[in-house]
Amino acid sequence: MRKDILLRGSLAAALGLFILTANSADARRVYDPNTATKVHTERGTDTSTDDFRARISNLMRQAEEAEEAEQHPPLSVPKTLSEYDTAIIGTPLASQQQCVDYLLSVNPYPAISVSPKELVSYYYEEGEREGIRPDVAFAQALKETGFFRYGGTVTPDQNNYCGLGTTSSEVKGAYFATSQLGVRAHIQHLLAYASTRQPAFPVVDPRYSLVRSVYGTGTLGNWQDLNGRWAVPGDSYGQSILSMFRAILRK
Repeated sequence: MRKDILLRGSLAAALGLFILTANSADARRVYDPNTATKVHTERGTDTSTDDFRARISNLMRQAEEAEEAEQHPPLSVPKTLSEYDTAIIGTPLASQQQCVDYLLSVNPYPAISVSPKELVSYYYEEGEREGIRPDVAFAQALKETGFFRYGGTVTPDQNNYCGLGTTSSEVKGAYFATSQLGVRAHIQHLLAYASTRQPAFPVVDPRYSLVRSVYGTGTLGNWQDLNGRWAVPGDSYGQSILSMFRAILRK
């Protein structure tokens, strides 16, 4: 908050200085007509106005970033220290490149609307924002989509990476306009199980409220707790996701 106030104060000061300087320059041109032609011809090489504009633009950008950070402060989540940690909430152990390499080692031509690198970056962006382990969430997407080969009820054009809303072989489930929104919905659905905290961004997961209404103040802490819940019967559903996650770490 204090940083935001200081930035806004600096922005106001810069704008005031810009206006005063511009008015002063105009006054000089009015009261010294002999220099009018010179001012006009040198205007193209005078960088003072451009410098002011660049400074103001930079201050505005910093103010916007400060406001965004205030609205969505970084979460304090427990640091994941071991590949055998089974918690849904935590920090990544695998790098983004390891995720990409593992996917391409199994399926060199994934049926996705963006590059593998971009898709993985969305998992890290959305997962870290909500405190969900992005590398394990990506492993879940690999399991749900068959390494993005699909072949089941869900099709690639849905940008649905976790079978959201697919309740039977006749129900295709949710569609998302972009790849990032599909990832966001996936992360929000995991958050619905793992935490009572509202997502940082508006909910795009169509089943978020349903999960929260079922669990109330209760939560599921570990990936294996999703057995029989995310997938039915899913006796070893969470364990298989964690196994794929550990395979990612070997890349």
